[in-house]
Amino acid sequence: MFDRSQLQASHRIVVKVGTSTLTHANGKLNYSRIEYLVRELADAANSGKQILLVSSGAVGAGMDRLGWKEKPKTIPAKQAAAAVGQGILMHTYEKLFGEYGQIVAQVLLTREDSVNRKRYANSRNTLLTLLDIGVIPIINENDAVAIDELKIGDNDTLSANVAAIVDADLLIILSDVDGVYTANPQKDPSARLIEEIAEVTPEVEAICGGAGTMRGTGGMLTKMAAARMAMNSGIVMVIASGAKDGIIQAVLAGKQVGTLFPPRQNRLQFRKRWLAFGARIKGRLIVDRGCALALQKSGSSLLAAGIKSVEGSFEQGNTVSIVNQDGWEIARGLANYNAADTIKIMGAHTHEIAGLLGHKPYDEVVHRDNMVLLCRHETEESIC
Repeated sequence: MFDRSQLQASHRIVVKVGTSTLTHANGKLNYSRIEYLVRELADAANSGKQILLVSSGAVGAGMDRLGWKEKPKTIPAKQAAAAVGQGILMHTYEKLFGEYGQIVAQVLLTREDSVNRKRYANSRNTLLTLLDIGVIPIINENDAVAIDELKIGDNDTLSANVAAIVDADLLIILSDVDGVYTANPQKDPSARLIEEIAEVTPEVEAICGGAGTMRGTGGMLTKMAAARMAMNSGIVMVIASGAKDGIIQAVLAGKQVGTLFPPRQNRLQFRKRWLAFGARIKGRLIVDRGCALALQKSGSSLLAAGIKSVEGSFEQGNTVSIVNQDGWEIARGLANYNAADTIKIMGAHTHEIAGLLGHKPYDEVVHRDNMVLLCRHETEESIC
C-alpha cells in the first residue's frame, strides 16, 4: 500500500507543465506563472533533488510572436510556430532559472529516440549526465522537425517516457484541473476529485474526455496513458493543478492534493521498459480468456493455442501488443513468428506447428523472457 508520505523521499522528479498553465487565455505567455514554477523547481533543486522539466508552450509562444490568433492546423505551420517559439521559451527559462543560480539545458526528443534502442540508451546517458553535473534538463518534443510517424504525440506521453528513461521516483503532471474527477466538474457540480487511482481500467478511461484546450494538445485521456506507463515502470505519478501556488511543494510534502497513481511494486528492468514503452508496436494478438488469465496470473509464455486473431503486419522480432477479448492490453513482447505464420498457427497446439508451417523454430509465439506484463490480476472477475 503506497502512502503519500513516501513522496517526501523522492529524489529524481520529472515535472510536466502544459500550455494552458504556461499561457494566458489569449495565448500569450504567463510570465508570472512561469516565474513561480521556476522558483518552486529551483528551490527543490537547491534541496538536493534532481529535477527534469518537460515543458509545452513552444507552439503557443510562436503563435504569439507571429501574431496568429488560431492554432495552426497544418504540420508545416505548427512546426514553423514551434521553431519560433522554442527559442523564446528557452530564453525565458534560462533567464529565470539563472536568477536562482540554476543551469538549464535544452533537450529535444522525437519518437525515434524511443523506438531505437541505441538512441533510447543514449538519451538516458545524456539526461543522467546532465543531472549528475547539476543541470536541469528542459525537455520538449522536437516539433520543428518531427513528422507524424516520428512524433511521440503529446507531452503527457513524453513526460512518462522521460520518467521511465531516467528511472524517476516521481512524475508530476501539472494541468489546468486539480486532478481526475468522477465527471466533468465544469458541467457537473456533483463531480468529485478522485484522490487515488490504483489501476487505469477501461472504466477510468471512460470518464476521461478528449483533447484539451485550444492552446494544448492533450486531455485527461492522454494523462491516463502516461499514468499506465509510469505505474508499470514503478514510478509514482500525480496529476495536480498548475495554477495553484506551492503545488509542487505540497506534492513533495506528501499532502493530499491532486490525483495519485501508485506504482506497481517491481520496477521494470531497462530492457523490458524499452520493450514496453519505447519500441514501436507493429501488431496485435487477441487472446482468449483462459490465455489472458494464464499470462496475468503466472507470467507464462504466449502459445499459439491461446491466440484468437491477429492484427497488423509484423515480422519476427517486432514488438506486438497482446490484448484480451475486451480489447484491453495486458502485455507486450517480441514475436517469434511473423504475422502470416502467426495467422496459420493461431489456435493450434504446439505439436501441430511443424505440420502447419513445415518447421517449428519456437514453441512460443512470444516467450516470457521477451514479454512485459502491463497489468496483473488474480481472479477472473477482476481481469482487466
